[in-house]
Amino acid sequence: MLEAYLDNSATTKCSETVKDLVVRVMTGDYGNASSMHMKGVEAEQYIKNATKQIAKTLRCTEKEIIYTSGGTESNNLALIGAAMANKRAGMHLITTSVEHPSIKNTMVYLEEEGFRITYLKVDKNGIIDLEQLKEAVDDETILVSMMMVNNEMGAVEPIEEAVKIIREKNPKALIHVDAIQAYGKYKIIPKRLGIDMLSVSGHKIHGPKGIGFLYVKEKTKIKPISYGGGHQKGMRHGTLNTPGIAGLGLAAEESYDKFEEKIDYLYGLKEFFVEEVSQIEGAYVNGKTGRDSAPHIVSVSFEGVRSEVLLHALEDKQIYVSAGSACSSNHPALSNTLVNIGLPTNLQESTIRFSFCVDTTKEELEYTLKSLKELLPMLRKYRRH
Repeated sequence: MLEAYLDNSATTKCSETVKDLVVRVMTGDYGNASSMHMKGVEAEQYIKNATKQIAKTLRCTEKEIIYTSGGTESNNLALIGAAMANKRAGMHLITTSVEHPSIKNTMVYLEEEGFRITYLKVDKNGIIDLEQLKEAVDDETILVSMMMVNNEMGAVEPIEEAVKIIREKNPKALIHVDAIQAYGKYKIIPKRLGIDMLSVSGHKIHGPKGIGFLYVKEKTKIKPISYGGGHQKGMRHGTLNTPGIAGLGLAAEESYDKFEEKIDYLYGLKEFFVEEVSQIEGAYVNGKTGRDSAPHIVSVSFEGVRSEVLLHALEDKQIYVSAGSACSSNHPALSNTLVNIGLPTNLQESTIRFSFCVDTTKEELEYTLKSLKELLPMLRKYRRH
C-alpha cells in the first residue's frame, strides 16, 4: 500500500543530510558551546556556521538571530518581550483574528496584564481588512503582530501594505511577523519589508524539532522572558542546542537551494489537487488557491462527513492529513480560522487540511483522490443512518 504523508504543515520529515549532521554533532562533536576547551570551540563553530547560513537567507546580520526552542517560544519572546519593554510608550497591541494559538493565547495573557488588544477581522479568504488596520493603529500602539501565511488554509496576509500603513500612522510601533508557515516558501527580507521581528520553526522546513529562531532587528527594544547564565547576549538563556542549531542552519540553506524550481513544483501539485478535489461531490475548497495563496496548503470541506471520521478513514489507507478543526471529546472547539472566515458550522466540522512538501509526489495525490472518491459515499451513507 502506498503511503501519502500530506500533513507537512504539522511537521516535515527531517532531511537525510540534516539528520546526519545532527547525529554527528550529538555523538562526535558534542561539546558545550560555552566551554573554553577544544570541544567547546568545535561546538561554537557549528553555531557560527548555522547563524551565517540563516542570516544569508534573510540578508540580515548574524547578531540579529536569537535561537529558541521553536515557533511557540519565538512568538512568546517577540510578543511578551516587546510589550514589556515598551509599555511606557503605550499599552495597545494589534493582531488578527486568525492567528496560531501561540500568538492568540499570548495576547490573552498580555490582556490580563493590562494591555489593550485589537483583533483584526478577515474576509472569506482569511485576509485582513487594511482599512480596519488603518483605523486601529493609534498613538498608544506599541506592537502589531500578524502571520504571513495562515497555517490552516494557506491565506497570505498583505504584510508589505500593512507595514506601510502602520509606519504612516505610528512610526514607533514594532512589527512582528509569524513566518512559521512562510519561511522556506517565500523569500523574506525583513529589512526590505520593514519589520522588526520574525519567528521561524525548524521542523516546518525539514529540520529538527525543538529548535527555531527569532529575528530581532538591531536596536529593537525587547526584554528576555527567561533568566539564567547570560547566553545569547542575555536574550535567551540556557545551554545552546548545538545539534538542533546546526541542523536548523543546514535546513534553512537547503530550503532556499533551487528555490524557484521547488515553489513551481509545489504550485503544480496544488493546482492539480485543487482541480481534481473540486470535482468530488460535496467538496468545497476554502480560500484562494492560486499563486496569491501559499504553495503547500489546501483546505477542503467535505459536506456530510465529520473531519475526524474522514481523517481516520484515510489513515487506514496510510494517508495522513489534519482535521480543519481541533476537537476533544469533552470540549469541542471549532477552528478559529474557519469560524472567522464565516464558514457554515456544518462545513467547519467537515474540513480537512492537506499540506505538501517537495517530497510529495503526484502519485500520492492521485492515490488520495481515488481514496476520497471511494470513502466519501460510504461515510456519508453511514452517517445518514
